[in-house]
Amino acid sequence: MDESVITKKLKQLRKQKNLKLAELAERTGLTKGYLSRIENSKNPPPISTLGRIAEALGVDVTDLLPKAGGPVQDQELAISRKNQRKEIDKGGTPYGYIYEGLALEKKGKNMEPLLVSVGFDQKVDIQTDFRHQGEEFILVLEGRMEFFFKGKSYILEQGDSAYFDADIPHSGRSLGEKKAKILIVIYSYKRL
Repeated sequence: MDESVITKKLKQLRKQKNLKLAELAERTGLTKGYLSRIENSKNPPPISTLGRIAEALGVDVTDLLPKAGGPVQDQELAISRKNQRKEIDKGGTPYGYIYEGLALEKKGKNMEPLLVSVGFDQKVDIQTDFRHQGEEFILVLEGRMEFFFKGKSYILEQGDSAYFDADIPHSGRSLGEKKAKILIVIYSYKRL
């Protein structure tokens, strides 16, 4: 997948809505410089940041992603077949996470379910930690991970979960030799 399509779409939507970078920065809580780097990059930001920007632009986060061919699904139901999942953010985060969308076709949703392969990086930094509006639930499906929340570290094993306020900086990294695989469900107070 050509990930630069996502960053081009962000810039295009912002301009269509006659928003200056400073206005978008104010709406998202992100800096004007960071937004400019996103728009001029070939790699998209983390999915949580995409969600913040989409919300500020008044669109679904799925509107920012390249469209797969095939029929449009019923808006009351989105079925994601295991063999048809698409990676939506490969290496585009500070931590090397790989995201697979689980309900990309569903429009107007309040939750964003994702399968995530967690990177090994330990760059815990307020500037790059994930932070977005809403709540988040994570469930470790495979492996082990170190989860960082509010300056504390928690070891999560297969089957462990965490539910938290997503506007507090959070991140994680895989432990061991194999990347941890987790289910993430992001809930937005406003429609994604």
